[in-house]
This record gives sequence, structure tokens and C-alpha cells, in this order.
Amino acid sequence: MPENNTHRRLKSRWKRAGIAFAAGTSLLFGGIYVSANAATVQSDSSSGESATTTASSSAVSDVVDAADAFLDTLDDDQQADVLLDFTEANATAWSNLPCGSTCRVGIELSSLSDEQLTAAKAVLEAAAGTGSDTGYDQISQILKADDYLGETASGYGSGNYYLAFLGTPSTSGTWQLHFGGHHLALNLTYKDGEVEGTTPFFIGVEPTSWTDDDGTSYAPLSGMYDGMKAMVDSLSDDELSEAKLSDSFSDVLLGPDDDGDFPETKEGLKGSELTDDQQELVLNAMEPWVDVADDTTAASVLSTYKSELDDTYISYSGSTDLSAQGDYVRIDGPGVWIEFVCQDGVVYQNQIHYHTVYRDHNTDYGGEFSF
Repeated sequence: MPENNTHRRLKSRWKRAGIAFAAGTSLLFGGIYVSANAATVQSDSSSGESATTTASSSAVSDVVDAADAFLDTLDDDQQADVLLDFTEANATAWSNLPCGSTCRVGIELSSLSDEQLTAAKAVLEAAAGTGSDTGYDQISQILKADDYLGETASGYGSGNYYLAFLGTPSTSGTWQLHFGGHHLALNLTYKDGEVEGTTPFFIGVEPTSWTDDDGTSYAPLSGMYDGMKAMVDSLSDDELSEAKLSDSFSDVLLGPDDDGDFPETKEGLKGSELTDDQQELVLNAMEPWVDVADDTTAASVLSTYKSELDDTYISYSGSTDLSAQGDYVRIDGPGVWIEFVCQDGVVYQNQIHYHTVYRDHNTDYGGEFSF
């Protein structure tokens, strides 16, 4: 079997963690067996915590190093804008709207020098996943999308995003990497050198795709759309009837200021009623959101969600075409909560655009607050 992206990402993390093993042997990592020559992959969630912890700690150390390097480029006043207390008020200060500092905390990217901006982006790159159209690559594309909007309408642009460290970055204690702007909110929580929470993560985009002046084409949420579409398209007529929600949705249910407001009763089609192939499509649909975190953490989180598939519900409202205002899909499990909704465009009013949110019932903001 040729080496795939999962093998390459995990082996890269092993190398950075100083983990080596001989060709032909296997190592359990984040619930996945991967051989040294990438010949076999199989799931096992019962052991391997030591390897996972080692690589996860290495990844967090990289984030802390990048954060310290960024702070070293700032003067005292700028550091005061970045280093804030890890309070509920600061942690929940995020929005999908282009509302600047009225709804966010931290330092605005437009205020940074080129050196400082490079260092700030290095923090995000260290903290986020390495996949194509996910993780850091996807975050970078959302900033490009806002620059594209800014060519047509005022108030948009990649400089209108804010970065804060809630608590002091370290491999001990608790702190959060807090970054966001229009159509983006990233909240990664760390505790004692481990990633404690990867949500809330809001991501949206307008337009859904575009081509820059240099000819480069972008569609940063295409993987999210494709995963959700494949999942709902796999359902039979009877399954679609069971998965259909009675309510309609013009936006995500659990957006900004809706912390802890999960519905008391799960709705839709239960995972235990799906075939193995359909369950795999549910897992595939989750992955682009989960992959916002570093690769080691993402693999571990996805392994947990896989173990909970039987008790995970999928549902939709509107049409499964996912092409018109109000078309909506939800995945709701013991842990995972993901929403994807189509909205009419704001700047490009003849097009739809996407809003999505990823939360976790147990680990939003690292589970540090009660809502």
C-alpha cells in the first residue's frame, strides 16, 4: 500500500517528537496502527497513549515556542493587547461578523509590522493541521477570501483579524489560542502541555469559490461541502424522511453567544441505523472540521468520534442539494456537533455562501466553563 496523507502526517509528528522505529514494525499512534513502511493501518483505541502523549506534547511545545517568538517581536503595549486573562468573557468574545474589536479581543493583524505578522502566522501554522484545504491552509484561504471581498466592499480584509493568548503560553497551566475575524473563530485550549479542546471553531466563506488575479483558484470549504453532500446523498428515501428536521434554519444554531445551548434531545437518523459504509461517510464528513487542530490531536479526536458513531445523529433541513438559502446539515454525537448551512450572499447577493460551526459537547473552551 502506498504511503498516504495520514501516514505522512503522523510520521512527521513522530520525527519531531524524536520517535523512531525500525522498518517493518508497527506503532500505535492516536488510535491508529501505522507500520514503518506504511503497509498497514488499523484502528485500536485501547492502548498507545504514551506515543500519542509524546507527540502531542511535542506539538504543543512547538506552539509555545512560536508564541514566545511572536511575543518577542512586540513592544510592551502590544504584548498587553495579546496577553489577556483566560476568562469566560474573553474566551467567548468571537463572532462570524466583520465587527472588528467591538466583538473580539486581541491585537489586530493590520497593526503589525511585516516581521510581526510573519511571527503571528507562524503561531497559527504551528497550532493548526497541515492538510490541504484544512487546518492552517484553510485558515489562510479564509483571510484571502476577505481580501477578495474587500476589493468589492468596505470593511473587509485580512488585516481585520485578531490574535490573543488567553493565559500565558506554556507547557504547564491552562491557556487558549484565540484567533478570528469575519467568517472565522479559532479557539484552541491547552492544559499542562496537552490540547484540551479544539472548539468552538466557526468557519464560513463568501464567495464559496473565486480566482485571484494571479490565476490561483480557491474553494476553502469545498471539502466540508463534499463530505456533507456525500453523507446525505447516501441515504435512502426512508432514511431521508427520518433525518429530516421539522425546523428551518437561516444560520447555524450554535453560533457566537450561543455557548452551551445544545438541544436537549437529539434529532434525526441515529448512527446505529446506518451501514458501515454510511458510518464511514459520516466520519469523513466530520474530518475537515476536526483537522483544524494539529495532526496528532485531530487523529485522536477523530478516533473518539469514531467510537461514538452508533450514538451520533445526522439530520438536515431544506434540500439535500446544499445549494439554496436554508439548506442545512447537522452531525450531533455524544461529543461532536457540526452544522453546515447555506445562506444568500451578503456582498455577492446572486450567490449563496456557507456558514459552519464545530463544537464539542464536552470540550468547548477545554471544558473550562459551565454554560
